[in-house]
Amino acid sequence: TWEHIYSTSRAFAALKRDGSVVTWGTDNFGGNSRDVQELLAGGIQSIHSTSSAFAAVKCDGSVVTWGSGLFGGDSRDVQEQLAGGVQHICSTHGAFAAVKRDSSVVTWGDGKYGGDSRGVQEQLVDDVFA
Repeated sequence: TWEHIYSTSRAFAALKRDGSVVTWGTDNFGGNSRDVQELLAGGIQSIHSTSSAFAAVKCDGSVVTWGSGLFGGDSRDVQEQLAGGVQHICSTHGAFAAVKRDSSVVTWGDGKYGGDSRGVQEQLVDDVFA
């Protein structure tokens, strides 16, 4: 009944066929998803990871994150931008980048790993393809 299993350096996230997610491993590396478990109960389309955080794209285009806040598990600063319209997520060791339906890009996580795109934000507003 498993669709896919994803990993950080110390945790796993299993995406089940029913669209729900089960996690295990080291808590602050994404193994503990209790704070977002209700959001992971169904409707998950894909999961992406940094070295210590996960980001799940839901069928409605919204994003759920958990794990190390520094490495992308805390997306509160871009929460409004991740509330819908996300098509695809890419990641580095410590940051995520989401491409939205309007071809804009949203980044979060450690700035040293690409989580701060403010310097090029004007160039990421449109015509970016996943």
